Amino acid sequence: MEKDLRSHNRLFKKKLDALIEVAHELPCVVIVLNIADFSVEYMSPRGLAQLGTTLKEIKALGSGYLHKYFNPEDVDYYAPQLLNLIEQNDENEVFSFFQQVRFAEHPDWHWHLSTLKIFMKDRFGRPTHVIVAAHTVNSIEHINPKVNRLLEENNFLRENQNIFLSLTRREREVLRLLALGNDSNRIASELYISVKTVKTHRKNLRKKLNAQSTYDITRFAQAFDLI
Repeated sequence: MEKDLRSHNRLFKKKLDALIEVAHELPCVVIVLNIADFSVEYMSPRGLAQLGTTLKEIKALGSGYLHKYFNPEDVDYYAPQLLNLIEQNDENEVFSFFQQVRFAEHPDWHWHLSTLKIFMKDRFGRPTHVIVAAHTVNSIEHINPKVNRLLEENNFLRENQNIFLSLTRREREVLRLLALGNDSNRIASELYISVKTVKTHRKNLRKKLNAQSTYDITRFAQAFDLI
């Protein structure tokens, strides 16, 4: 067993050394993760510079580096799919996903399109490491407008999820009808309530949503699939 482990480690080091030789020339951040605890075995200089850290520091964090530098909501989304990829154990299978990363000394999230596949297996054919190639989505001009709209909507959903959950069932109904262009009289007739009640709901909605215009109302309703 110890001999097999040494053999595996030698092969892993050989593959990793070959990767390191070219990683600095690749137009992306390259990361190799240990599947045992999802800790970083290697991150290319481009990624370390963006995060403002060193390989030694990020390796010391173990799996904690994920929640330090990456949006936890993204991790919660793609982690199950990553586990599914590992269970399928197909070294030709590729998994792509969007994730948000926080750079050094910068409070905002930066979108990345990342692609992941199995990098190394043990002598029993079980995956031990995966490799990730992360590309920064850093300019609206450089990506498909539809993709950019999806990313903006994703951010809007995250920022306003709690507000949406705070709305009552009736407020959501009024919000939907407002977004469809109905006036108070029409909404009152549609919901079998008084015009005064509709106006109260409209007032409360504008306050909760911090809506300054009809556009704000419509955008909110669209984002949460009310229309």
